[in-house]
This record gives sequence, structure tokens and C-alpha cells, in this order.
Amino acid sequence: MAPTPDPSGSSPSLLSPNKEQVTTLWIIGGYMIGILVLWQMPFLKHLLYPFKLVTIGLHEFGHACMACVSGGKVKSITVDPNLGGLTTYVGNRRTQCLALPAGYLGSSLLGGILVFCGFNITASKGAAIMLILCLVLTMFWARNLLAFGICFFFAGLVGLLWWLDGGKYLKYFTLFIGVMSCIYSILEILDMLVLRKSNGSDAEQFAEKYGIFPAQGWGFIWLLVSLVFLVGAILAGIAAFKDNGSGSSSGNPSSAGTN
Repeated sequence: MAPTPDPSGSSPSLLSPNKEQVTTLWIIGGYMIGILVLWQMPFLKHLLYPFKLVTIGLHEFGHACMACVSGGKVKSITVDPNLGGLTTYVGNRRTQCLALPAGYLGSSLLGGILVFCGFNITASKGAAIMLILCLVLTMFWARNLLAFGICFFFAGLVGLLWWLDGGKYLKYFTLFIGVMSCIYSILEILDMLVLRKSNGSDAEQFAEKYGIFPAQGWGFIWLLVSLVFLVGAILAGIAAFKDNGSGSSSGNPSSAGTN
């Protein structure tokens, strides 16, 4: 719907959130705060454990997907119960150059797409299809029970939420997984930058192979890109989805425009 100009004669900005979008922004903010608070909190941090595992799976999927796209061949994906993951693949130098950063950046990009689509119920259903596809492909490459099982569980959960009450809860789930994927990548990179946990990391391997910057330098670049994905997804969601996708406008009747 096209916005109707206000009495002053100027149209509302595309980046001015309506009432429904303000609610979505509060939900995103709540998810971020909840994740950050629970991240290392004794006992309660275990509430995030399955979500961390599936996010690691999606991180490894980013490596695997880029390896395939760049002409390589994926041999396996494994997820460690100690919150580690490994993707093994074969390929040329170009494959390694593209696949190494695709874990953090791919996870952040996927998270950004899920956050973007979470502003609209219909779009969130499209995002759910994409998420299921990513999980199924990760299951295909999985070579340990944990990697297969966690992806199978979350793919089934997405399907259940799609069926439950017309899928109206799917929006909140895709938003959470999107925020979790972005936050996970950002926090992991910050650990590397602040706590110097670069030993064996993707950034350290990338720095060893291609130089130019040390591991922390590449980590900082990836951090900036991840932040751009998250902030860009939120701004794009506000601009694109002035209708919440439920079949009715989320704005006030007096500000509704005509088709």
C-alpha cells in the first residue's frame, strides 16, 4: 500500500516503522538481550544449547555451500557436543579462499535474511522453506549423529510451526533463529578479537593461507560485514514490509493509503 501524505504534505519515510514493525523491533531487541544475558550465565546458558548447536550446523553449511559453488566437493560435516564444528572438502585454491570466510559470513547472511523475512508473516513462510532446505542439505553432508539429529529436529520443528495455527508463530521462530545466527557469528568473532581466541579459527587459517592481514584483522573485517547484514536486514524489513502479511494493514485506518 502506498502511504498517504500527512497534513504537512510530506510522505512518511520508508524507514519510519509502523505500529506492527515497532513491535517486531522490540521482539528483536528482546531476543538480542536474552541471548546476550544467557550466553555465559551458569545453568541458564543450557537453554541456548540446542540453538547453538543448530547455529553451528548452519555455520558449517555456509562452508559447505560455498565449497560446492566454487567447484569443490564436500566430504563431511560434523557438529561437536562441545560446541565445535568441522567441514571437510576438497577443492582448489579458489575454493579454499571462498569457503573459509563463508562460515561466519554465510551464517550472518542467512540470519539477516531470516530477520528480514521475520517482519512479514508470508515472507517468514518463504524463509522457513529456505531454512528447511539448508537443514536438509546439512543432514545430507552430516557424518555424525549429533549433526544429523539437531538438523532433523529443527527441520521438524519448523514444519510443526508452519502447520500450527496457520503458521502465525513461524514469524517469531524465524526471527529468533535469524537473530541467533547473527549474534553467534558476532560474538564468536569478538571472542577472537578481544580474547585472542584465534587458534585454529577460520580467520587464522585464512590469514595463514592468504596473508595481507593477521587473523584479528580478517576477524574485524568479517565482524563489520556481519553487522552490516544484521542492520541492513532490519532496515530493509522496515522499508519493505509496511503490511504485516496477515491480510490487513498494521497501520492506523487514518493513515492507510489506496492501492
